[in-house]
Amino acid sequence: MLGIGSNIRNQAGAPAQQQQQQQMPQQTYGAERFVQPVEQCEFTLTSILEQLQRDPWPVANDKRPLRCTGAAMAIAVGMMESAFPNAGGRIMLFCSGPATQGPGMVVGPELREPMRSHHDIEKEADRHYRKAIKFYEALSKRSAGSGHAIDIFSGCLDQVGLAEMKSLVNWTGGHMVLTDSFVTAIFKQSFQRMFEKDANDQLQMGFNATLEVQTTKELKVCGMIGPGISANKKSAIVSDTEIGIGSTSAWRLATINTHTTVGIYFEVANQQSQALQPGSHGLIQYVTTYQHSSGQYRMRVTTIARSWAEGSSPEIPASFDQEAAAVLMSRIAVFKSEVDETADVLRWLDRMLIRLCQKFGEYRRDDQASFRLSPNFSIYPQFMYNLRRSQFLQVFNSSPDETAFYRHCLFREDTNNSLTMIQPSLSSYGFEGPPAPVMLDSASMKPDVVLLLDTFFHILIWHGETIAEWRKAGYHEQPEYENLRLLLEAPVQEAQNLLIDRIPVPRYIVCDQNGSQARFLVSKLNPSTSYNSANQYGGGEAVLTDDVNFNSFLSALSGLAVKGGS
Repeated sequence: MLGIGSNIRNQAGAPAQQQQQQQMPQQTYGAERFVQPVEQCEFTLTSILEQLQRDPWPVANDKRPLRCTGAAMAIAVGMMESAFPNAGGRIMLFCSGPATQGPGMVVGPELREPMRSHHDIEKEADRHYRKAIKFYEALSKRSAGSGHAIDIFSGCLDQVGLAEMKSLVNWTGGHMVLTDSFVTAIFKQSFQRMFEKDANDQLQMGFNATLEVQTTKELKVCGMIGPGISANKKSAIVSDTEIGIGSTSAWRLATINTHTTVGIYFEVANQQSQALQPGSHGLIQYVTTYQHSSGQYRMRVTTIARSWAEGSSPEIPASFDQEAAAVLMSRIAVFKSEVDETADVLRWLDRMLIRLCQKFGEYRRDDQASFRLSPNFSIYPQFMYNLRRSQFLQVFNSSPDETAFYRHCLFREDTNNSLTMIQPSLSSYGFEGPPAPVMLDSASMKPDVVLLLDTFFHILIWHGETIAEWRKAGYHEQPEYENLRLLLEAPVQEAQNLLIDRIPVPRYIVCDQNGSQARFLVSKLNPSTSYNSANQYGGGEAVLTDDVNFNSFLSALSGLAVKGGS
């Protein structure tokens, strides 16, 4: 209707005579009428933003404001794909409430209709959820196909419908930021960091990327889990087994940055009759093409060669990367949890872990005390234990929007950040020595230390009871207690270093032992000392939970592994 794009009328199938009559208006009404370079429209754009006012339309006390978020997104996607098809671009949605009208509505305008919960979604009791999912997925495919990213910034105490709109971000590689308000530092700093530039004064963004995989004939591609969609490229190396986005050897990534990470899964498809030659190699080649923010088109080719080894070869456990394996398995588990019951996903994780221990553990059959794991596998069960308890799989106490946000971050971050999400890092600051990493365990909660917890989503500083009392008494302000002041400042400084390059910016929490906010720390700890178990390690605080502690989990795992059945 707006006449944007040179091929719109031809695509619509208008008669040739009608097309000729519309030739002249089309030249006048082009995309340039609506889209201008920043230097030409900066003053006007700034004036519009500065003069924005709250919608004056009255809203009744028993109703929600009317929001047509779905219609607005459909218009934005339509304009972008018409004006700039297959060119770099971003669509940003700033959302302060759920869509209550039109396509993609999340909840009705009546306040008596509650927002859907995980229970409603599981029981299919919400009448809007499936329709909204289908609507936003169709928009996501169009936007990703045109090479445009979609970012969602949510600033609301309640849910805004991220669970329904997650495909807009996940399929296009955009950012998702979940905050209570648009005046918070989390929103402001996250938004600013998106536009940080490199040494050449270029935005650190790549657009309209394609990732293609080539392999030797012994390997087949099962799929990809990450921020992209299938490019529908069928080839001989595509496996019948699908993991994530499968049935293709290439994927479209609407946008990439320095942190974008995808997980690609392969299977060995060599026939038994075709024995592998000793010393032969399997080859994998990744070809990534993208448009740089400067406008240049770039290609990066990475080729990897690995020697073949038999299943019983000692080379396999010697080269096992337990950190990368934990992240790859977590992506599969979370991808499965989008369609399967959580209990089924947990059982699948347990079976995979038991089989790994049976194959690579050292033990005498039916002798649990003899079970050992080599150093390359020793931390892997701990990662799986924390993944089982994490907010990625345990949705209790999280809204559907929060779960969508957590899973979105896991699907796009690198190994280090993903491991921090699965198993947060905990550092202890005390008078007895320099700061040191400590076990993520209730035994680490001592009254005379300060703990620094990094979960990727939260950075928390926890003061033990004794330290908190000294701080409240003001001892750290007195010259003779200089060591206390330094102790209190050290974790704050380290927290600032952690905040430097995170997108989204983590929530920053400072709390004391037994304070309400300490729950963020307690919920992540291994409950080695709980209300129903004796204090096994000395020190620490009892955790009020019925969760099994890691020692019990490991004991059960080793018991099942030595029996030889899964």
